Amino acid sequence: MKALIRLIILGAIIGPLVSIVISCSEEADCSLATRAMMQCYLYTLDRGTQTVHNDTLDSLTVTAYGTDSIIINNQKKVHDLSLPLRYTEDSTVLVFHYSRTLRDTIIIHQINTPYFLSMDCGYQMKQAITNVSYSRHSLDSIRVANKEAGIYGTENLKLFY
Repeated sequence: MKALIRLIILGAIIGPLVSIVISCSEEADCSLATRAMMQCYLYTLDRGTQTVHNDTLDSLTVTAYGTDSIIINNQKKVHDLSLPLRYTEDSTVLVFHYSRTLRDTIIIHQINTPYFLSMDCGYQMKQAITNVSYSRHSLDSIRVANKEAGIYGTENLKLFY
């Protein structure tokens, strides 16, 4: 009988403690649902052998056209880029500054599709690249590798210099 009473008292003490620990959880983690970015890698094409090699730019600044936003500020030894796409418009215009006078403009047309993630995280935006046009001052060509911008670093654009 004493063992049963001890078991009931122990259950009365441990039960609420266990329920408090189980019920207390962290706030919703929306970090997995961060803003999707367009991932770009730099390449060079050897015309003689038709082979593609990784490339690196000595210095690069990227700005958003028509704004004072600097997305990348004089980054050195650039071989890959993570660039945002506008979610309020159906196109994004980026200006690549290689030096004071040499620059290329890239226009990315995309489809923005909002979707509801959760009550805690709200809405997120799926972005799919539909078309890319660009100037060819230093840039040779661009190839779309994957249309869906994402959060996992999947290559979207191949930039050939």
